[in-house]
Amino acid sequence: MRDERCLFSGLNFAVAAGELVQVEGRNGAGKTTLIRILTGLMRPDEGQVTWHGEPINEVRDEYHHALLYIGHQAGVKPELTVLENLSYYQEVSQSGRCDLAEAIRSVGLFGYEDVMASQLSAGQQRRVALARLWMSEHPLWVLDEPFTAIDKRGVEILQQLFMRHAEQGGSVILTSHQALSSVSCRRISLEGV
Repeated sequence: MRDERCLFSGLNFAVAAGELVQVEGRNGAGKTTLIRILTGLMRPDEGQVTWHGEPINEVRDEYHHALLYIGHQAGVKPELTVLENLSYYQEVSQSGRCDLAEAIRSVGLFGYEDVMASQLSAGQQRRVALARLWMSEHPLWVLDEPFTAIDKRGVEILQQLFMRHAEQGGSVILTSHQALSSVSCRRISLEGV
């Protein structure tokens, strides 16, 4: 419920390892609300979200260790450089396998390593946030509108990364108004739910 309006009800789905799921719906249909419920940032009015059969509130640490969430906001610290933001993320997420230079290059920010995030465009800040995907060892990625402010080539690169993550046994749940063109995915519509 939001503002006394039912966004969706009776929604029931499971996401398996190796699966890519796109949540669709018009603006205001509840996509972001669903994503926030799936990440544990909001509680559902009814029902529950489970991880390996257990309610996420009972396995919170295990679930959050498995989860990488990127929401509408870029989630970068404006007073840090691109490299400092990603170094900070690497430290707090204990993501040891990543080459930061490769992550920066993968999102098209080579040459911007020492630029303060506050001086980047919205699309560049989004790319800093999305670089976390290249650094991630998390099996579950939950992404709210990951293509926002990203150019066509960047969207193609992200779609290939999503598919590679799924092929390696990871799961991706994302919202987007645009259809994923270069990868296969299961679609869940919030229209009429």
